[in-house]
Amino acid sequence: MRDKLFIDGQWLAPVEGGTFPVIDPATEETVFHAPAGTARDIDHAVRAARRAFDHGPWPRLTGKERAACLRRIAGIILARKEELARIEVRDNGKPLPEAIWDMEDTAGCFSFYAGLAEELDENPEEAIALSEPRFSSKVVREPVGVAGAIIPWNYPLLMASWKVAPALAAGCTMVLKPSELTPLTALELGAIAEEAGLPAGVLNIVTGLGPDAGQPLSEHPGIDKLAFTGSVPTGAKIMAAAARDIKNVSLELGGKSPFVVFADSDLEKAVEWIMFGIFWNQGQVCSATSRVLVEESLYPALLERLVVEAARITIGNGLENGTLLGPLVSRGQYEKVLAAIARGAKEGATIASGGKRPAGLDTGYFLEPTILTDLAEDNFVWTEEIFGPVVCVKPFRDEADAIRLANDSRFGLAAAVMSKDRARCERVARAFRAGIVWVNCSQPTFTEAPWGGYKQSGIGRELGRWGLSNYLETKQITAFEADEPWGWYIKG
Repeated sequence: MRDKLFIDGQWLAPVEGGTFPVIDPATEETVFHAPAGTARDIDHAVRAARRAFDHGPWPRLTGKERAACLRRIAGIILARKEELARIEVRDNGKPLPEAIWDMEDTAGCFSFYAGLAEELDENPEEAIALSEPRFSSKVVREPVGVAGAIIPWNYPLLMASWKVAPALAAGCTMVLKPSELTPLTALELGAIAEEAGLPAGVLNIVTGLGPDAGQPLSEHPGIDKLAFTGSVPTGAKIMAAAARDIKNVSLELGGKSPFVVFADSDLEKAVEWIMFGIFWNQGQVCSATSRVLVEESLYPALLERLVVEAARITIGNGLENGTLLGPLVSRGQYEKVLAAIARGAKEGATIASGGKRPAGLDTGYFLEPTILTDLAEDNFVWTEEIFGPVVCVKPFRDEADAIRLANDSRFGLAAAVMSKDRARCERVARAFRAGIVWVNCSQPTFTEAPWGGYKQSGIGRELGRWGLSNYLETKQITAFEADEPWGWYIKG
């Protein structure tokens, strides 16, 4: 594991020489001491990225040339996916099969944006038809410049790829700051980029604590664009910092996503997708469908099956065969989730299942899958993002009631609907105030499709061609083509 920062193509010790512990959430053991970058390291990294953008080859390469490097990165990730996945499990706690899937998706993300980089060559400019025949006009797209990316701990390397891949495809340079809870695979990405032949300074990786490294990155005047994924409170601080210099900003923030299940749904399929929507990755998913709304006539049977199946989920160390639910990422997150459950119960919720440490797992940040019922609409656990394996289940009367309850949230990242009536699914999908809607499923995520939310769930879209547009500026070039003089001031 890497014990130095990756800046300007070199592995450098932090200027102040500090480190911070990396803790395995399944054992609570310190497995590594990562380099703790500070404002001086961030400044060094931003200056390196600026030189690479202003004077280096990367923005001036063709899309095809950049694509070749992105595909090499993808190939190295695939070749190392088992090793990288095991590092991710030690760092994050998720089950190994999930981590392997993450590595495959990470490689796929770099490959996808390699293809879009090549498409930039195919469409370098767009002619604009004008109402004035003496002028011609065209639009070109150019890289936005130096990007700063701050990523979360729930999908460490995958979330890095969602920002790094499109930024590099566009021709930008970048400073990447991973979460201090999960820094290890981000540092490995530096080694992978180096092996793939990425020019020095194009990708710089600075690990460190949020106030010491994340804040200086968001406030640095040398950054042209900020991309952040994480909580709403931190996103608000990032946005405020960006406002001082009027930086381009994209934010992917929290959610409290609804899953509406109508009475004609297949019971077993509904229970399976409800569990996948909240217990995958220990519920530490911004789009988790943590508010389940069930039509009244189906509610008792569904709740009974959900309680039974949730209790059967195998909990344990992510590196152990058969584990389907690992530990929460940190002691702080574990205590936060437990406190939320306790507050919800105090406000009247019933703990139908779970809510405590599993028997026999006395070490590690483990929590049983938790199902809460009897929820008032203003209960804390119904309205606030918990970010753990906690699902709130509530009955609804009819379609209008379901839509009202689903949309009654300050968040709007995702939503799901299940019914055998596809026309009804389409109506409800259109009625949701959310950026992502799933029909008869929950959580499938594809690199080709846009990702982002309404309301306090963020600004902008990642993934797909929309993700590439995050890192491109649009320039108009207009020319006066007539031989005649303009003649506004000088007559004759």
